[in-house]
Amino acid sequence: MLDVIKPLVLGFLFGWALHKAGLTHYARIVNVYRFRDMTVMRFMLTALVVGAFAIQVGLDAGFAASAPVPPTSVLANLVGGVVFGVGMATAGYCPGTVVAEAGEGRLDAWVAGLSGLLVGAMVFGLLQPLVMPTLSRVGSYGRITFAGLTGASPWLVLLVFAQAVALVLLLIGRIVRASESSPPQ
Repeated sequence: MLDVIKPLVLGFLFGWALHKAGLTHYARIVNVYRFRDMTVMRFMLTALVVGAFAIQVGLDAGFAASAPVPPTSVLANLVGGVVFGVGMATAGYCPGTVVAEAGEGRLDAWVAGLSGLLVGAMVFGLLQPLVMPTLSRVGSYGRITFAGLTGASPWLVLLVFAQAVALVLLLIGRIVRASESSPPQ
């Protein structure tokens, strides 16, 4: 029973945090791609770093099971990224924010977003057995991690990742400040 309750509670808390931060609004998500509002980008990059550290702490402390690393397939990841991007650009939501928006009762999230999730899941279910064997063979590198590739400690990889994210966040801040101070055209 806890295997069902824990993810529901975590999902509720994540949705609540998205809502409270204002990250579920269509304009806020679209404006990331217009380089006008980087709040969503900053939130997600910070969440990636915090989540990565939390997982590593859990692994080292022994209270988190080591999740299996799926095989890396460059072509499958590229195709999946394009499909995800087209869906996100069409609906104006990512899967997490569309569920939060639907929870707020927004009609566009129910119609475009949730119908897109359902149609996408059905199409994936139908095409996956036909397409994935070919996609997964092209550019397949097996089960790899940065720590495994470099022979470095996972903690060192996380520190480098955190520093890279900090640099990206710094650059995002400069871009936003520069765009706010430039005169309109």
